[in-house]
Amino acid sequence: MKILYFAWLRAQIGMAEDTVDLPKEVTTVDQLLEFLISRGEPYSSALADRNVIRVALDQEYVKGDAALKDAKEVAFFPPVTGG
Repeated sequence: MKILYFAWLRAQIGMAEDTVDLPKEVTTVDQLLEFLISRGEPYSSALADRNVIRVALDQEYVKGDAALKDAKEVAFFPPVTGG
């Protein structure tokens, strides 16, 4: 699965995108986050506060309980502010 990181998440993790083979038990966005955090640093600190991370599956925003199903791409975004 292709994973994209944006803004300060990209800076903290040290890459803009990653490709991972997910274990079969990882079926939701929340489980994906747990899996990534379990990989240790820099993922564990960058993704620790889920309340500030937005997630999109194949370019559609979703909540943590969303099923990954046949998604090809997951994108993680920090909060966005504008002015």
